[in-house]
Amino acid sequence: MNETSLTDLDPAKRAVVFAYHNVGVRCLKVLLAGGVDVALVVTHEDSADENIWFESVISLCRAEGIPYITPADARAPELLRQVSDARPDLMFSFYYRHMLPADLLAVAPAYNMHGSLLPEFRGRAPVNWAVLHGASVTGASLHEMTVKPDAGAIVSQMEVPILPDDTAFEVFGKVTVAAEQALWRVLPSLLAGTAPRLHNDLSKGGYFGGRKPEDGRIDWSRPAQQVYNLHRAVAPPYPGAFTEVGGVRYVIQRARLPGQGNLVALSLPQGLAVLDGAIVGVCGDGRMLTIAALSADGAPVTAAQLQAHLEGARA
Repeated sequence: MNETSLTDLDPAKRAVVFAYHNVGVRCLKVLLAGGVDVALVVTHEDSADENIWFESVISLCRAEGIPYITPADARAPELLRQVSDARPDLMFSFYYRHMLPADLLAVAPAYNMHGSLLPEFRGRAPVNWAVLHGASVTGASLHEMTVKPDAGAIVSQMEVPILPDDTAFEVFGKVTVAAEQALWRVLPSLLAGTAPRLHNDLSKGGYFGGRKPEDGRIDWSRPAQQVYNLHRAVAPPYPGAFTEVGGVRYVIQRARLPGQGNLVALSLPQGLAVLDGAIVGVCGDGRMLTIAALSADGAPVTAAQLQAHLEGARA
């Protein structure tokens, strides 16, 4: 952090904040701690179809007495009017799920917090994609917002490691802290108008789309490391990596990939199997995942139950 103290800056800077999820909550708290006048928060109503495992921006707004709205469409003329009426000096987007149109971005300088080390893993679900691709490091990047997503100049970044057995949920916790630190570190210079602007080289990295539960389907012909990375990327509280046997969908809840000596000595078929009383997943390169917890229709499945089903499916 530079030598300018947050308390030395004009506390009257006004901001409109688009926010959701844990990153939204933590970064909102950073702005409040930095003396920013949050005039309006734009957020989402929680969906009844989604597993809500994260913190609530609405609850924070209620606790702090911050006005908030939950528009269904970021392009609505009413939203543009409400944001303009708030007269922000700055705007921020912290894990807000809608793209902001050009007329909204023109209201005030706008900054977005993205859950990767830009230009890597631009687009949707950056933490999940990083784990899926076997990345060993990721982080959080605060950047200028443009109509093109994740394309503006970078003003602050913070790096975190991805350990070999980390799930996306665990990495997301690290990225949340990284986002808080990245914003805290640059906020004084951002409010003073002296924040750095680092080139965001879009010729590097890549852009990724959103992920659907169906993307968790396991292809057991893949090498074990790839199957394990898929499990880690979508492990609960995400929908989970799954496979189907005899009309039953099995979801891997917890699994590990032992070391390189983990070769299947027996001629087991690819897919789920029971070996020495334990559930395993046999992959295309002959290595196995050891599966500590498996479920079907939300209920735990024992090795004996799986063995009985596998024998029945082969009969």
